Amino acid sequence: MPTFTAAKVALSPLLIWQGRQVRREAPRLPEATGPRLGLAGMDRHSSAMPRLRVLIVGGSPGAGVGAATQNEALAGRLSQALTRRLKAPIAWQLVARTGWTTADATSALRELSAQGRLPPADVMVTALGVNDTVRQTSPRRWTAHLDALEACARELAGVHQIVATAVPPMHLFPLLPQPLRWVLGRSAQALDAALVQWTADSGTRAYFEMPYDPARDEVRALMASDGFHPGPLLYQRWGEALALQIAADYQPLMRL
Repeated sequence: MPTFTAAKVALSPLLIWQGRQVRREAPRLPEATGPRLGLAGMDRHSSAMPRLRVLIVGGSPGAGVGAATQNEALAGRLSQALTRRLKAPIAWQLVARTGWTTADATSALRELSAQGRLPPADVMVTALGVNDTVRQTSPRRWTAHLDALEACARELAGVHQIVATAVPPMHLFPLLPQPLRWVLGRSAQALDAALVQWTADSGTRAYFEMPYDPARDEVRALMASDGFHPGPLLYQRWGEALALQIAADYQPLMRL
């Protein structure tokens, strides 16, 4: 780690310039359109109660950047897949914005709760880490922010279980030039290792690894046109695999 730190210091003028260039020249894709709160698997004739309540919290991947609508993004894919697997309605809420760090997400939950707009949830899914990486948040500070997010979700929404999506492999992002890609990639890997440990420290947390194989999958085919965000195919895989894990691991939470 000292060698990596020394390299960052030595490269800092170039890294700052590259970061500014990326922000200036990168395509700015919008967040997916559509509702951020809903019931999946219900029609106007249905009287069934939701079997599971899911809270999705994140930055731009959570907000669906790279997909046209929320139905094609994480929230839609996950809720639809859970409904099929459980054969019952699912209540879901999405709390995500482009640029949010983990600390920002915690503040947003508190604000929604104060406004009476944070309904109860059984499971919280997180899609965080990219902006914490960009801000060069240390693994120790990041896990403290995760602790704060968890405490907030449990206190204000009654969350019982947390499924934390892996920090994206930024060393594979086509948008990023070298050596910025290498530096952010190493930083993302450090946060991801901390996330693995953080989830392992509690029986009510689970780590979710993104469903792709860099040895077999073409990265660009899974990403949006900006080379930085997930594309529709990856959102579909993400939602389906996440639903499989939730349905398998959290049967005791299913409200019969």
